[in-house]
Amino acid sequence: MMASQTALILIEYQHDFTSVNGALHNGVKDCMHQTNMLANSQAALKAAREKGITVIYSPISFSDNYRELRKPTYGVLQNVISAKAFRQGSWGAEIIDNVKPLSHEIILEGKRGLDAFYSTNLDFILRQLNIKSLAICGFLTNCCVESTVRTAYEKGYDVTTLNDCCATLSMEEHNMALEKDLTLFSHVINHKEWLKTIG
Repeated sequence: MMASQTALILIEYQHDFTSVNGALHNGVKDCMHQTNMLANSQAALKAAREKGITVIYSPISFSDNYRELRKPTYGVLQNVISAKAFRQGSWGAEIIDNVKPLSHEIILEGKRGLDAFYSTNLDFILRQLNIKSLAICGFLTNCCVESTVRTAYEKGYDVTTLNDCCATLSMEEHNMALEKDLTLFSHVINHKEWLKTIG
C-alpha cells in the first residue's frame, strides 16, 4: 500500500490505561507486559512517521459527571464511570509522552464510546486525505480496537490490526479477539510485517 494513502490509528494511549496509578491500568498491565505493546507501538509510530504515513490519535474523554452517558449505564462504560477514568482535563485522560502527537498530527475529538468512527469525524478526515488503508492499535483489543476495525471494514477500507500493539484485560481475551474475530475483518499481523507492506 502507498504510504500517502495509509493511516495509523492509535486508540486510547492515555494514562488511565497505560500508566501506573492510571484508573484502569491494573486491568491491562499484564497483557501490556506480555505483548510489549508500548515499545512495539513506539517503534511502529517512529517508522510510520519516517515513511510519511498519516498518524491519527483516538483518545476517549468525558465530563466530570459523565453526563454524556445514559443513567444507569452498564458494561464497559459502567467500568469507566466506576473507576472515574478518562475525565476531561485530568492526567488520566492525557495521551502519554511515549507516543505524544506531533503538532501536525490529528487528534480526534468527541470519542465517547467504543468505535472511533461513531461519535467523531474520523471517516470525513480519512476521505479528505484520500486514505485507503488503515492500521489500528491500542486499547482494548476486544473492545474499542475491534469495534473500530469492524466499522472500517464495513466502510471499505483495507484494514490491518497490529497484534503486537494492542492489549486488553487478559491474554486469553486478547488472543481470542485476534484469532476468532479480528481475522474476519482485518489482516492480523505485527507492526514489522505491516511496515513491510507499505511502499
